[in-house]
Amino acid sequence: MPSNAAGQDITNNSLLRQPAFLQFWFARGASGFAFQMLSVAVGWQIYSMTHRAFDLGMIGLVQFIPSITLALVAGHVADRYERKRVVLICQLIEGLAVGMLAIGSYLHWFHETAILTLIFVIGVAKAFEFPTLQALLPRLVPIALYPRAMAASSSAMQSAMIIGPALGGFLYVAGPGVVYSVSGLLFLTASFLMWRLKTDRPRVPREPATLRSVFAGITFIRHRPVVLGAISMDLFAVLLGGATALLPIFARDILHTGPWGLGLLRAAPAVGALAMGVWLAHRQLKRRIGQVMFVSVAGFGLATIIFALSRSFWLSMLALISLGALDMISMVIRSALVQLETPDEMRGRVSAVNAIFINTSNQLGEFESGVTASWFGAVPATLIGGIGTLVVVGLWMWWFPALRHRQQLESANPS
Repeated sequence: MPSNAAGQDITNNSLLRQPAFLQFWFARGASGFAFQMLSVAVGWQIYSMTHRAFDLGMIGLVQFIPSITLALVAGHVADRYERKRVVLICQLIEGLAVGMLAIGSYLHWFHETAILTLIFVIGVAKAFEFPTLQALLPRLVPIALYPRAMAASSSAMQSAMIIGPALGGFLYVAGPGVVYSVSGLLFLTASFLMWRLKTDRPRVPREPATLRSVFAGITFIRHRPVVLGAISMDLFAVLLGGATALLPIFARDILHTGPWGLGLLRAAPAVGALAMGVWLAHRQLKRRIGQVMFVSVAGFGLATIIFALSRSFWLSMLALISLGALDMISMVIRSALVQLETPDEMRGRVSAVNAIFINTSNQLGEFESGVTASWFGAVPATLIGGIGTLVVVGLWMWWFPALRHRQQLESANPS
């Protein structure tokens, strides 16, 4: 059983008594709020400059490219160097880049190309930060508390997704420079908290940067059916069940509501995820973990089907809230299985592969929903996605019996 940075006894079952985790939680929350505020300001500012939808798409592209192309390298870095320091450097780079956005906005220096360049820099830093944060968390709490810590950490991000955009939009009234200034201060606050974080990472030999070591995360996952099954099922479920990408069509043409309704529909999955995350942070998932994961993903598919068939705004809201809550259950179990099945010296590289799956499913899921909606219409496309998710659950229960029969989250071979 690994030690933990908080230096707490493993029988201590309260996250509030884990000072290292609390510091990590506040740091992640600060950076999450900063990024959500930043996203709103950048989109509004660029569209105000160019009035071209293509440029809005470029914002996502310049972040997606580094997240995919640098993921395996980032995982190797997370396992080769001190993880706290890697995260600290990434957050400092993000804070400085946002500071440059603030200065440029105040002085009216900016062209959209300069903004996209700085967003690309932030995307590079995020590509290294995400897998390193995932690999760092198991060292901050006793292993038995990790699933609850994961849920609490995810709740901080869901809160940022709900409140951050609204706060960014409110501050934008005073100008984009104000939003960037507040965002930059939050990034610097996160980096300060990370600098103060006390961790107890064991010394491991640094592997040389070879192709074998960089791709070791893929090799590891291929030989772990529980990990491979959990990651791949989530990939295909999100890929097929991407109803949220079609929300503007449902809001206007099917539910006959306005922008306010679209805003509520977009917030609904995050509200469900936040509520479930808070609940999971206070409750331990103890038995039949594999079955719980399969049921939650199947429920995700059923909620997608209900949303597709609904003509009631409030039933649609309830379906989306349920969808978000069930996705949170699946995400916590998947993340816990990935981290607890992986030795500490491999966690960065395995987290990087997991990040590729997550980013691919989110981005391609939106693309898949758009393509199928253009072919068949929004309702049939969403129905196909929900039914496809149920098919995936059935196939994965057959193909990955080790995941179906998994009882505990804790790794059978702890690092």
